[in-house]
Amino acid sequence: MVSKDSATRRAGRVRRKLKSVANGRIRLSVYRSSKNIYAQLIDDTKGHTLAAASTLDKDLRGTLKTGADVAAAAAVGKLIAERGKKAGVTKVVFDRGAYIYHGRVKALADAAREGGLEF
Repeated sequence: MVSKDSATRRAGRVRRKLKSVANGRIRLSVYRSSKNIYAQLIDDTKGHTLAAASTLDKDLRGTLKTGADVAAAAAVGKLIAERGKKAGVTKVVFDRGAYIYHGRVKALADAAREGGLEF
C-alpha cells in the first residue's frame, strides 16, 4: 500500500474539482518553492504546456530583489498573463495545487487577472 502525504492528497482534491468545472478551459497551475515561484498554462485535453513563467526567467531575474516574495509573485503573474494572451488564451481555471490561496499565490492570481486572464 502506497502512502500519500497530505499535500499530495490536497492537490489531488483541488485538481479533481477543477476538472469537473473546467469545461475544457486551460489550467493555470502554480508551484511555489522556498526560493522561487512558477506558473504554467496547461491544456489538459492535449497534455501540452502552452506558456510558462517563473522568477528564474531572464526577463525577471535582474529586476527582482528575491524570487520568494509577493512582488516577485505579482511579476510572474503579469508575465504569465502576457504570454498567455500571446498564445491566444484568455479564460483559464486557477489551480493553486496544495497551497492556500494567500500571500504569494494570491498575488500571482491577482496580477494574472489584471494582466487580462479571466478566472
